[in-house]
Amino acid sequence: MNTEAAIKRIEELRAIINYHNRRYYQLDDPEISDAEYDRLMKELMELESQFPDLDHSDSPTRRVGAAPLEKFETRNHFTPMLSLANAFSEQDIHDFDERIRRFLGTDEAVTFVVEPKLDGVAVNLIYINGVLDIGLTRGDGATGEVITQNLKTIHTIPLRMKEAPEAAIPERIEIRGEVFMETEAFKTLNRRRTRNGEPPFANPRNAAAGSLRQLDSRITVRRPLDIFCYGIGTGTGTAFKSHWNVLQTLRRWGFRVNDRIRQAEDVNSCIQYYHHINDIRKELPYEIDGIVIKVDDLSIQDRLGTVSRSPRWAVACKFAATQETTVIEDIVFQVGRTGVLTPVALMKPVRVGGVMVSRATLHNMDEIDKKDIRIGDTVIIQRAGDVIPEVVTVVKSKRDGMERKFSKPEICPPDQGGCGSKVVRLEGEVAYRCINMACPAQIKENITHFASRGGMNIEGLGEKLVSQMVNAGVIKDPADLYLLTKETLLGLDRMAEKSASNLLSAIERTKSPSLDKFLYALGIRHVGERMAAVLARQFMNLESLSRAGEEELLAIRDVGPEAARSILSFFCEPSNIRVMEKFRDANVVATETAKSETAFLAGKSFVFTGALARLSRTEAKQIVESLGGQISESVTKKTDYVVAGEAPGSKLQKARSAGIAILNEEEFLKLTGRL
Repeated sequence: MNTEAAIKRIEELRAIINYHNRRYYQLDDPEISDAEYDRLMKELMELESQFPDLDHSDSPTRRVGAAPLEKFETRNHFTPMLSLANAFSEQDIHDFDERIRRFLGTDEAVTFVVEPKLDGVAVNLIYINGVLDIGLTRGDGATGEVITQNLKTIHTIPLRMKEAPEAAIPERIEIRGEVFMETEAFKTLNRRRTRNGEPPFANPRNAAAGSLRQLDSRITVRRPLDIFCYGIGTGTGTAFKSHWNVLQTLRRWGFRVNDRIRQAEDVNSCIQYYHHINDIRKELPYEIDGIVIKVDDLSIQDRLGTVSRSPRWAVACKFAATQETTVIEDIVFQVGRTGVLTPVALMKPVRVGGVMVSRATLHNMDEIDKKDIRIGDTVIIQRAGDVIPEVVTVVKSKRDGMERKFSKPEICPPDQGGCGSKVVRLEGEVAYRCINMACPAQIKENITHFASRGGMNIEGLGEKLVSQMVNAGVIKDPADLYLLTKETLLGLDRMAEKSASNLLSAIERTKSPSLDKFLYALGIRHVGERMAAVLARQFMNLESLSRAGEEELLAIRDVGPEAARSILSFFCEPSNIRVMEKFRDANVVATETAKSETAFLAGKSFVFTGALARLSRTEAKQIVESLGGQISESVTKKTDYVVAGEAPGSKLQKARSAGIAILNEEEFLKLTGRL
C-alpha cells in the first residue's frame, strides 16, 4: 500500500472506530461484534506501525473508550485506566512473554497472575479514609463519568472498607473493578422487560452498562448488578510488592475478588490456564471473552511501563468470538420431524467461535416479528450455548430501505423437502405445523432421528443416505430399515458392496435395543431421553406402555398432560400401529427393563457441576437414572445431592448456601456402588 492509499484507509478506520466507540461506550448500543471491532483496531495499529509519520496523538489507538457523556458530571482518574493489548492464540501469548523478557534483558521466567476476562463495565472506586467517596466509569481512560449513587446500589461494593490488622486502610486509594450481570439474572431481567413491553437488552454487558448510566439510581437498584475487583490505581500510604498481594489485600478489605484468579509460574502455566478457562466457560455464571495475564512483580510492572494506550506488563487473551456481524440474504422454513416449520436465516458466511456459519435459527414467526428481522438486514449473531447459531439483534441503523419483511408460511415448503400441504397454527402454540403424516421432510427427519446416536445408534446411516433412500422410495418409515437387502442398497448411488455390508451389519446389531433407547428413537412428541428412561422403568416393556391409559400415565411424577396425550395419540394412530407391526415382523424387539432391586436412588435428585475424571457426564447421569434417581440442571430446594468435579461452577456455592449434600467423584462412585 502506498502512502496516499494508507492515508485514506487510516482516516477511514479512525472515523469508523470513533463511531463505534461512541455507540459502545456512550450509547451502550453496539452495531458490530467485539471480534469485528478488534479486526478494525488491529488493521489501524498495523497501518500506523507501517507508516509511523501518519500516527497522531488523537488516534483511537491511543485512546481508551470514548469521551464521557455530557449528562454526567466528570472527574479525572488519579491514575489513567488503560486498555489492554489483545492476544488471540498460544503464539501471541509466547510473543507477549518474549517481549517482556527482551525488554528486561533476561532469560529467566517471569511470574504472572492470570484471571478470567469478564465482559462487563470497568469502574474506578475512590475511597477516602476507607469510605467510598466517588465512583467513576472508565470514560476515555483519563476522565470518567461520576456514577457514585448508582454504584452504591451494588451490594458487593463496600461503602466502608473493612479493617485488616495486616493491611492498614490508606488515606486515599483507587479500587478498579468490573461491573457485570450474571447470565441467569440477565435472562430474568429480559423476560421481565418483554412482559412490560420494553425492548430486551442484547447481552449482559449492554444490560450492565445501561443500568449503571441511569440518571435515576432507583432504576439501577432494580437491576441485578455485581462486581469483581481486580486491582488498584493510586494509593497513598500503600506498599505492595506484587499484584497477587494486592488481590489478597482487597479481599481482606472486603472487596469481592474473582475466586478463579491464579498465580502462574511461567508462560506455559498461563497457556494451560487459558485452555482450562476456555473449557469451563460454559459453566461459569457470568460471561467472559478470554483471560487477562499480568506480570505479578509490581517493580517489574513499573520498569515495563506503558506503550500507546496499553501497559506492556499485561495482555488480554481472547477466546474465539461467539458473536459476529453478518447479513441475512434470505429466510426459509425448515420442516422438523414433528412437522414444526422453523424459520432459518441464510446468511453471508462468517466465522463464529472457530466455525464457519451460514445459517441461523430464527425460532418462530413471533421471534421474527418481535426483533423485526428482515431479509437484507445486518445482524449480530451468536452460537447459543456455543452450538446453535441464532440472531441476537438487528443493526437497524444500517438499513438502506432495500430490506424486505418476511411473511408467515401458508404451505409446507416444497423447496425445502416439504409436501406443499396447508400448514396450521394450533391454539396455544407459537409454531406453524404441517400435519400431513406422509410429509417427506418429516419422514427423513424421523428416520434420521431413529438412527441417531441417542436413538438406535446405527453406524454409517447419516442424513444424506437417509435422504437418498427416501427419495429413491427404498424406505418410507424407520421399520423399513430392517427390511433392506444388499441388492437394494447396491442400487443406490455411490454405494459399494463393502459399505452395503457394513450398513446391514450395523442395522442388524440394533435389533434388540433397550426399551428406553427404542422409545426415544421412535420420536414420540414430548418423549426425550429422560422421559423415555422414566417410562421404561415404569412399564418395563413396550406392550404395557402401549396399553396404558391417561390416568395411569398421569400418575407418573414426570409425565404431564401434554406428554400423556402425545403418548396415547402415538400408540392409537393407525399408521404408527402398522409401523410397530413391521418392527415385530422384522424381529426388532425392545428388551424388557427389569425392576431394579437396587433402585435406592428413587426420588433423589442429582445436579452435576465441574469435570469428572473417571466418568463422562453422560455416564454419570446414566448411573443415577439406572438406580431410579433423577437429573436436574439447576440447584433447587428439591435437590438432594450436588456432585462436584474439577473446576465446579456457581452451582457448588448455591448448594453450600442451601445446605445440600455435596459429593466429590469418589464419594459419588461409592454411593452408587461403582467403587
